[in-house]
Amino acid sequence: MRLDLNGTDLRLATRPDWRTVADITAEAFANDPVNNYVFGKQASIRSMYRVMAREMYVPPGLCHIHAAGGATMWMPPSVEAAPSQLGLMKFALGQLRHGTFGAIKRGLAISELMQKWHPKDPHYYLFAIGTTQSARGKGVGKALLRPMLEACDAAKMPVYLENSNPDNTGFYTAHGFERMGLFNVGDDDSPIMEPMWREPKEL
Repeated sequence: MRLDLNGTDLRLATRPDWRTVADITAEAFANDPVNNYVFGKQASIRSMYRVMAREMYVPPGLCHIHAAGGATMWMPPSVEAAPSQLGLMKFALGQLRHGTFGAIKRGLAISELMQKWHPKDPHYYLFAIGTTQSARGKGVGKALLRPMLEACDAAKMPVYLENSNPDNTGFYTAHGFERMGLFNVGDDDSPIMEPMWREPKEL
């Protein structure tokens, strides 16, 4: 895929950037209903995103950093989106150190649910997009998303994500995403996850 970042405030994240990508997205999801239900406190959320960034999402080379304080984690269609055994072990160790009681069990359960909903057709997967508090309301989210969606349109590739906050549904629908369904991440009173799919747009 050809991604044009010229004239933008974005750059591709490299392996040494994993902590920056993780900490920006962890800050962005600090008040997220699903993340708070699963992990319970910010140190636990940050530990999870650090494992995901370092072990899974930064190495394939599709994560981005915005100069104003934003980041994304993408997975290309050629890479398995499920965590490896090593990644799961590091996740568990991080939660034992930083997590709340039951965080490992809840984290593994939601990972299984996400895999069940994950589409089998080739697609680009947006695992996380977020900004720091100081960057909110400045168009950083749109700037983070636009180049990848344009590149996916040019490549005629769909995009998939799981929306974990109802407040963000309008943002995603405005960019062409449609709801695939809804599921609780735990019992019937637990927060809702919203899988969303975007077909490529004609150029």
